[in-house]
Amino acid sequence: MKELSKGHLLIAEPYLGDPNFERSVIMLCEHNEQGSFGLVLNQLSNLRLNDAVDDIFMEFPLYVGGPVEYNTLHYLHRLGETIPDSIDLGNGIYWSGDFETLKGLINLGKISEEDIRFYLGYSGWGEDQLNNEMRRNSWIISHVDADMVFDSTPEQFWRKVLRNMGGEYKVMSNYPTDPRLN
Repeated sequence: MKELSKGHLLIAEPYLGDPNFERSVIMLCEHNEQGSFGLVLNQLSNLRLNDAVDDIFMEFPLYVGGPVEYNTLHYLHRLGETIPDSIDLGNGIYWSGDFETLKGLINLGKISEEDIRFYLGYSGWGEDQLNNEMRRNSWIISHVDADMVFDSTPEQFWRKVLRNMGGEYKVMSNYPTDPRLN
């Protein structure tokens, strides 16, 4: 089993069977002995950022980060130290940072939706829970760069990531959502 760490992608196996994570791609933001935290990259909600935050005037799309605590807001970006206290996840992808600075930059029009994604809720695993799922082959581990995250549409992201991995994963990317309809 490949060692997990922040910055890894968790790609749902096509036959995972959990409706919360069907065809999901999750960016692992934290992984340690206490548990794991990540954000689903490819589940767009029907809400906009200014629906959730009163003093932001731009209409950024909101994604569903996972089934835990929908009342929390998280964000991934490729702005680096433009947002102080950002956490480097590798490959040009950053998590979180100073929210007041971020709001000011957004309201000044200095940040575009091509550079940041906002998520309601998150995906969380308790102590050793994700490692157990890995032993059951529920997830495929990979990496991705910022361009892939921020320049891809959510509808095709799962397939695109698998295709880029090549080999057996490229074949898997064509697996039907419901094989009974094949």
